[in-house]
Amino acid sequence: MGKIIILLGPTGVGKTVVSILLAKHLNTEIISSDSMQVYKHMDIGTAKPSKEEQHTVKHHMIDIVEPWESYSAGKYIKNVQPIIENLHKEGKIPIVVGGTGLYIRAMTRGIFKGPSADWYLRNELLEIEKGSPGYLWEYLQSLDPVAALKIMPTDTRRIIRALEVCLKTNSVMSEMHQLLTQPLPYEFIKIGITRSRKELYRMIEQRVDKMIDAGLVDEVKNVIEMLKEHFSKSELNSSLSSMQAIGYKEIAMHLNGEISLEEAIALVKKRSRNYAKRQFTWFKKEEGIQWIDVTGIYEPSDIFQKMIQFIHA
Repeated sequence: MGKIIILLGPTGVGKTVVSILLAKHLNTEIISSDSMQVYKHMDIGTAKPSKEEQHTVKHHMIDIVEPWESYSAGKYIKNVQPIIENLHKEGKIPIVVGGTGLYIRAMTRGIFKGPSADWYLRNELLEIEKGSPGYLWEYLQSLDPVAALKIMPTDTRRIIRALEVCLKTNSVMSEMHQLLTQPLPYEFIKIGITRSRKELYRMIEQRVDKMIDAGLVDEVKNVIEMLKEHFSKSELNSSLSSMQAIGYKEIAMHLNGEISLEEAIALVKKRSRNYAKRQFTWFKKEEGIQWIDVTGIYEPSDIFQKMIQFIHA
């Protein structure tokens, strides 16, 4: 059975450079498991490895779809399996790197496979919700009370997806979750990088400031202009997966005149911290992760040396 190393951890913890050092050490390649790095033209806000880093070590699953295209964990698994097979044939151990827990779970444990996105239905449901806030959650509660209990009444995106499953399959989402795809047939070595929350949150805020300095506002502006050629304004702000990315959604609010740039930046920092917190919660439910606490360690080479002990143990 072929091996796969999965290097995971919350956003901003310091995975990228360390993964490159590990890939060079093992003479292998990196597979991104970041649900937003799949989108082209979205480089700064998704913290993609730089062009130089991607040249140093070959990266897969980055820049594979346009921002106006839909993408899912199911498509990810379909795309990633032949890459893994080819690397194994070359005698290499793939290194999967990222923080999208759903993609990692799809690999290691299988995933619910529901109907494909129906954008017309989603926008119809969204218009209903705008006219009667709270109605969709109540509607979901009547169709699938188990799923409704797991979704916040304010989480419109997840509510719409659950309703989409119910309406398109005549089944409830909570029952369909029992129908999982099979995990990929490999031996997974899971290594998690963690830091103290206080330190991680400070690093996240510093990274957001660097993204702004690097031109995130212009990047969001350019992506929105591209999307306008394919979707209406309401669709841009609601249904598109790419525009749910932290950083893009908030800067778009600023560009629409809803909030100031300072408010947008503060919101990006807050939502990034909250996202990291959710990632910690998600990964705690995953089995077999060997955690490396790098609190107080900032040099990638030092983190790498600490990680190598786990790899060769």
